[in-house]
Amino acid sequence: MSEYQEITEWMFGQIPMFQNVGADAYKPGLDTMRRLCEAFGNPERKFKTIHVGGTNGKGSTSSLIASVLTESGRRTGLYTSPHLVDFRERIRIDGQMISEDEVVDFIKRYRALDLGLEPSFFELTTIMAFDHFARHGAECAVIEVGLGGRLDSTNVITPEVSVITNISLDHTALLGHTEPEIAREKAGIIKPGVPAVIGHASGDVLRVFTDTAAACGSPVILAGESPAYSSATLTDTHYIYKNTPWGDLTCPLTGDCQPENANTALHALQLLSGITPESVARGFANVTGNTGLMGRWTQLSDSPRLICDTGHNPGGWQHLAPRLCKIASEGTLRMVIGFVADKDISHILDKMPRNAIYYFTSPSVRRGLPAAELARTAGSCGLCGRIFESVADAVDTARAEAADDDTIFVGGSTFVVADLLSKYV
Repeated sequence: MSEYQEITEWMFGQIPMFQNVGADAYKPGLDTMRRLCEAFGNPERKFKTIHVGGTNGKGSTSSLIASVLTESGRRTGLYTSPHLVDFRERIRIDGQMISEDEVVDFIKRYRALDLGLEPSFFELTTIMAFDHFARHGAECAVIEVGLGGRLDSTNVITPEVSVITNISLDHTALLGHTEPEIAREKAGIIKPGVPAVIGHASGDVLRVFTDTAAACGSPVILAGESPAYSSATLTDTHYIYKNTPWGDLTCPLTGDCQPENANTALHALQLLSGITPESVARGFANVTGNTGLMGRWTQLSDSPRLICDTGHNPGGWQHLAPRLCKIASEGTLRMVIGFVADKDISHILDKMPRNAIYYFTSPSVRRGLPAAELARTAGSCGLCGRIFESVADAVDTARAEAADDDTIFVGGSTFVVADLLSKYV
């Protein structure tokens, strides 16, 4: 076993990790994070940042902004979570992942400090990202919130712009049981005097954001009320955004939620200096190559068409369900789905097409909902299918049974998509 493998196994196994244990790994509060930052020389102060929170669309919005910044010639960090296949996906500069040697070096330096702290996995990963960006001369970095906002480990930064994509019910046990309660946690990333871009909000949720911004003396830009393009047209391979402030743009992110994410990113970019039409056009067109973004209505093969998406809560499925229902109405749709055990999935299952063929499975994390339990819950929602022990078994069976013109969809949980990509990419 390599030293890198030993280090990452230690991180995954010894430090509480939300991916594995859920709420028990969540450490609200910033005291530990501030002490880590101080111990490493406050690296988070050595580059400019854009902070991106919200329930859905954080990863896509962060990646669009980072890709444009890279194309504008700025050395740009990108910190996202969770990873799908490789831990190093979380920490990138201009699309390049942190190296294995640098992960090992950081953990050695952290251990040598002997701080007497017990950081969570996410706290340790966040300070690793800040340290990496500072040591490698990042001029700016796009920082995606891990969970919530107000008490999230990333909330030690003072960004150039705060971005909140949208709000829907997710992680309710930790963030609140209503959308306004969740919005109050997400609004915690709004900083005094720092412009805040709100992607989509209305009613009581919108009032939470505007009231918070007013209390902070922060300008607020309501992206959802003023589209940054005249139209968004979907082709087989990309969206075309007409008449943006930088001209017409194409983007390979084709999920139904992507026009909303693109609009939010475009509004944020208008607040940054040095952004040219050329850098925006290249940034949007090259977003997947520049950032490694995967799992956003990503098509992995043809004949049969194999698609995966990381949408995992009711807000995400508001966009996924109509597209899947349309596919099921026009041909054969095979659904490989699995979830984690600490989510209420009934509202998601209610949205799924009734005329699809279902393969119920479980992601390979400790939080995974057993496939048999998923099948029972799905049956009560009118969905019938077979049970498979692993994502790989379910996908292999679906592919073997599919005709060339069938569509296979894999999703329900980020970790189901991670299992898929580990096998097929």
